Amino acid sequence: MINTEVTIGSLKLKNPVLTASGTFGYGDEVKELVDVTRLGGIITKSLSLKPRDGNSPNRIVETASGLLNSIGLANIGVHAFIKEKLPYLRNLETTIIVNIAASTIEEYCDVLSILETETGIDGYEINVSCPNVKEGGLTFGTNCAMTEEITRRLRLLTKKTLILKLTPNVTRIAEFARAVERAGADGVSVVNTFIGMAIDIRTRKPRLSTITGGLSGPAIKPLALAKVYEVAQAVKIPVIGIGGIMTWEDAIEFLLAGATAIQVGTANFITPSAGVKIAEGIQRFCEEANVRDVRELVGAMRSER
Repeated sequence: MINTEVTIGSLKLKNPVLTASGTFGYGDEVKELVDVTRLGGIITKSLSLKPRDGNSPNRIVETASGLLNSIGLANIGVHAFIKEKLPYLRNLETTIIVNIAASTIEEYCDVLSILETETGIDGYEINVSCPNVKEGGLTFGTNCAMTEEITRRLRLLTKKTLILKLTPNVTRIAEFARAVERAGADGVSVVNTFIGMAIDIRTRKPRLSTITGGLSGPAIKPLALAKVYEVAQAVKIPVIGIGGIMTWEDAIEFLLAGATAIQVGTANFITPSAGVKIAEGIQRFCEEANVRDVRELVGAMRSER
């Protein structure tokens, strides 16, 4: 038997595959398409204190080997989530991590405090790094001191696993990882989307309503992989790798670079069961490579040529 279990803070994931926030809804939308209990866990779409309509269309654009999005953190709000979505999630035999987004530090604290009164939530991922909202977003994610303060304030409010989702749109992402580690984070998600844009040459107008948005998909995988390696060398807390993971081979690369777990994002839009297939592929690889515990792969890249 292969041990595929990994640990993030107090969480024990049955395998290292999570769904990336914003690419899997709240988990119930795909229940007829994929057995979500075979995933290591689900990370929900971002939640804010009040419902958000998000940005105006166009807010999704395909690019070469990638996807630009400018959704603007559209969501149903924390109270509707508790009433409409959480009852379903409570009954799933997999880890549930709620992603939180906000416009102020106080809003982050309010949303987490409300969620703390509920059962069925195993941990939190804090989005301080969305590149397509006017307030919050990169204002937080590119300010190291503010990111550390948010982490410190939230750490006081919960004993559950606390993960900070970091932006790659900074000079040295390792500095931000060390800051949230100092403030008590149990892990870091690396990375959120890269800033990108596309132009319609016929109309000479930007293809996104917000001009720029967040680039995800295979196009960013080499960049994300390098960021994961940088962060894994800088901190002792677990790193969750994100960015262009479409296959189990991609996932193995992120583990070797130092990720303890990975998130599947854009691939879910193509195949909702992508995460399950990747989890199965990781296990097969371990069997074929005579790796008895998936944790043996974490950071096991050989630097010599």
